[in-house]
Amino acid sequence: MDSKKTFSRRHFLQYLGLSAVSVASTYTGLAAFTQKASASEDNDAYEQLPEVFNPTLHTAADADQLLLSNGYSYQVIAAYGDKINKNGDTFGFNSCYTSFYPLPHSNNEALLWVNHESGPYPWQIDRSKPIVWEQQKQLLYEQGGSLLHLKKDTFGSWKLVDDSSLARRISGLSPIELTGPVRGTSSVHGATRVQGIFGNRGGSKTLWNTQLACENHIETTCRDAGLALSHYGWIVEIDPFNEQKKPVKHTALGRFHHGSAAMSLNTNNQVVVYMGEDSPNGFVYKFVSKDQWNEDQDNENLLTEGNLYAADFIQGRWIELSLSNVSKMLKSFTYQVPESMYKSKEVLQAQFTSQSDILTYANEAAQIIGATPCDRPSELTLHPVDKSVYIAYTQNTSRGNLHGQIIRLKENGNTNFEFETFLTGGRQSGFSSPASLAFDKNSNLWVGSDVAPDQLNSGAWSEFKNNGMYLIHRSGVANKTKQFASAPTEAALSGVSFTELQDTVFLSVNHPGSTGAGTDKPTSQWQHKFGDKKPRSAVVTITHLPL
Repeated sequence: MDSKKTFSRRHFLQYLGLSAVSVASTYTGLAAFTQKASASEDNDAYEQLPEVFNPTLHTAADADQLLLSNGYSYQVIAAYGDKINKNGDTFGFNSCYTSFYPLPHSNNEALLWVNHESGPYPWQIDRSKPIVWEQQKQLLYEQGGSLLHLKKDTFGSWKLVDDSSLARRISGLSPIELTGPVRGTSSVHGATRVQGIFGNRGGSKTLWNTQLACENHIETTCRDAGLALSHYGWIVEIDPFNEQKKPVKHTALGRFHHGSAAMSLNTNNQVVVYMGEDSPNGFVYKFVSKDQWNEDQDNENLLTEGNLYAADFIQGRWIELSLSNVSKMLKSFTYQVPESMYKSKEVLQAQFTSQSDILTYANEAAQIIGATPCDRPSELTLHPVDKSVYIAYTQNTSRGNLHGQIIRLKENGNTNFEFETFLTGGRQSGFSSPASLAFDKNSNLWVGSDVAPDQLNSGAWSEFKNNGMYLIHRSGVANKTKQFASAPTEAALSGVSFTELQDTVFLSVNHPGSTGAGTDKPTSQWQHKFGDKKPRSAVVTITHLPL
């Protein structure tokens, strides 16, 4: 399906619907959103897609292929194990989130950050054998992130520069500094520097053009590599353009299963970072910096000090994760510790004695202060016009939420908010289990589904076939969803990002054939190497074929 051709800027602007008519930026309420966002739909990405996803003239959405809507083609930029730089570093395992950084003063070269969510676990099949250092080293190296150097070829297609001096890996073996209130405290065993990053799922660009990467599920790697749990589960900041500036973990943003992050400014010009917790009963958080953003000053320390909040959706308020709030609840005679915490009041009172403890055990602190558990709020993103927050609740089968939903949250002052359900997953909307969100410049919402491998093509999820990438009309009308792509067997599609002109879409194909990993019976062979049947995760570029 590879193509060396890219389509013209005019064609792709028609595809993405970049209108000469700007949309008013003032937001006057959730009900007013649809009218304000509907300016000039003549050249809309949504309108360019066919009504029915039919890439091969017959339904093949459960095939072991990356299938695109008619008129589009893809090229693989990098797949697991590919060489990425002159030092011989290789592309990591299970790629997901991506972020595009044009090189200064160039239209033909760029950097692409890619997260690697997990590592290969061939020894998990037989736990009777000890894990040796070489296996631990591989496990840590394959995770974290890859910074790729891309360059356009003579046909205008983006290609990997595999002998680059700009490309590099940040992995579970890299030294990482801690910043903020937890640095050097007993909560992290006195550490000021820790070994590596891993379990990286989502992320966000900062206002100062650096990269935030979210550590998500870290427990298995910590166990198998013999690492302290409290050193992981943070948000990491990387400077793509300055290798001398070492990555840091910002402890002020809290430690939990970080699914994603999105950065904005509030009315006081303070930096706000919204975060979702990728757990079946996870919480939605926000960090507000102590100091104000100033584009003419060095803002790298804005994430080292501030306040962390968790969302109470019942009351529509943000509750601060502070030692005083947690202590007040634990000292209350009427407060009962949730059974799911498996801890007594006395144990929790001994656990939470400082603000560093609150930040290190943010999930438990959020439970104690009365934040609202959500059905896996795995990813969130900001609307490009009104900056309202869109949150993907992927699913929670234990509570009967089989197909998930997308929530839209709008701030109402500094401590209150209002929200509504933008769209629910299921038959009426054409997709299930939303887990990846990204807006294009015309306010179309790109949604990647993440139905678990053991659910795909069976039971309540059978009609949705393989996971896919969908375009949601800005109105959020359920019956207007259109499918853009279908994933290979057991894979998920995520990490949508765009070039500056949006003439190329970057997309990650994550964990193809995951249930067959480590066995001699792979369930997918997508992007396998010659002479090998093992599937490989990869990042691809997608372009429209010339008309």
